[in-house]
Amino acid sequence: MAELIPIDSPGWSLEYGEPGHPLVVVVHDWYGRLPWLAEYARELSTHGFRVVVPDLYNGVATTDIATASELRDELDVALCLAVIDDAILEAQTQGTKRVGVVGFSVGAWLALLHAQGGSADATVAYYGSLASSEHGVTPCPVLLHLAEIDEWSPDSNPDTLVLHLRDHGTPVIQHVYPGAKHSFANRAIASTWNPDAAALAFGRTVTFLAEHLRD
Repeated sequence: MAELIPIDSPGWSLEYGEPGHPLVVVVHDWYGRLPWLAEYARELSTHGFRVVVPDLYNGVATTDIATASELRDELDVALCLAVIDDAILEAQTQGTKRVGVVGFSVGAWLALLHAQGGSADATVAYYGSLASSEHGVTPCPVLLHLAEIDEWSPDSNPDTLVLHLRDHGTPVIQHVYPGAKHSFANRAIASTWNPDAAALAFGRTVTFLAEHLRD
């Protein structure tokens, strides 16, 4: 994996906003915790949230697709879910009462898996889904941001996930961004970054989280 990029604060979570505020855990995509995520999290924190961004790749990131695929394949899913839970538990000791999880791509997949555990009050998934074998009961509202131009296996089509969630009583909102490609919110990937779609999705994310995380 020759295309690795060292990141700031390896192995630790970036943290923004006031302790005790509603928590949002931001889970990076398969490229890792590139600098754009710090900007995303910092801006999110200005809307009254405590935001943490864990590093799931042990201090590295990449902008190379092949390297990203290798990094993703090495993930320990149980450990990733435990990292999210640890961030939640720490925030709760600081007074946080409500929790949201926002994930991108593989991070969206992890966020949707995590939501089935019941410790989140809202989940936002950017261009991510679950395989039908992973469908369970999700007890919190879900917001999906999907690219019009994307590739899904028949088993993980987001439309199937939406039907499952609605059939089991989970409130779900689905937005599809015309002309956008997978990774449209990742400004480090020039070939797919779509600033208009990213800005619209961010605004919708803030509104959704505010509705479900604030008293």
